[in-house]
Amino acid sequence: MPRQIQLQRPAPGLLRATFDHPPINLIDPDTIGELAELIGQLETDPEARVIVFDSADPDFFLAHYDVLADKARTAAMAPGPTGMHLWLDVLVRIARAPVASIAMIRGRARGAGSEFALACDMRFASAERAILGQFEMGVGVVPGGNPMARLAGLMGRGRTLEVVLGADDFPGPLAERYGYVNRALPDGELDTFVDRLARRLAGFDKQAIASAKRLVDAVSLPDDAVFPQSLAAYFETVQRPVARERSAALVRAGLQTRSAVEMELGKYVAFDRDA
Repeated sequence: MPRQIQLQRPAPGLLRATFDHPPINLIDPDTIGELAELIGQLETDPEARVIVFDSADPDFFLAHYDVLADKARTAAMAPGPTGMHLWLDVLVRIARAPVASIAMIRGRARGAGSEFALACDMRFASAERAILGQFEMGVGVVPGGNPMARLAGLMGRGRTLEVVLGADDFPGPLAERYGYVNRALPDGELDTFVDRLARRLAGFDKQAIASAKRLVDAVSLPDDAVFPQSLAAYFETVQRPVARERSAALVRAGLQTRSAVEMELGKYVAFDRDA
């Protein structure tokens, strides 16, 4: 099976991880396994200073978790080094890794895709092409990676509830205004800006980067203990008939394909085409 993440080293100290999982960069257990492997490398690589995550698909950074993936396989994934489910383990470890992580978001990052972007240290978005959101409430499900804990620190309680309960799409400029991303840049300038920043960081001392990041983490990251309860709520709510019915209706309408549903998911989860 082809790898879903293509890894390059364009400069000393700089890694670039490109998501390439057609048709729309869905996250599945294999994606999680590859991310866990990559994070293990970042934790032990004495040269790594910064990693940039981007996508080979200009319409999808990471679409969301594959709703048709075997849920029993997902639930049964072995815990990672933190002792948590491997998805939570990935999110916690990338946030605490001794390297700077940058999500360069061009296209859609919803659900688990948004959760991964939020776990990265910095997020830079295309003003024209980036769309972020937590759509789970629209199918009657609690987000499993606890984006609530990260969003609350970035944008406050009211806006966090707007994002999570509203389940709508947030284009790049609005995401910047809310604090969802660091900056929304013109699409033609995004690559140059991120590359310049990444190469700048790659030229700095690794120990200084890791130490400074650790001090920021101590006062800004949620406690690891808050994450398992969110995943438990996800596994509970995703099994309810209402969640199954709403998910099935979206799949019939085109979810997980390059369709209007995926392009405008915030609109379609409301089950009101005029919303």
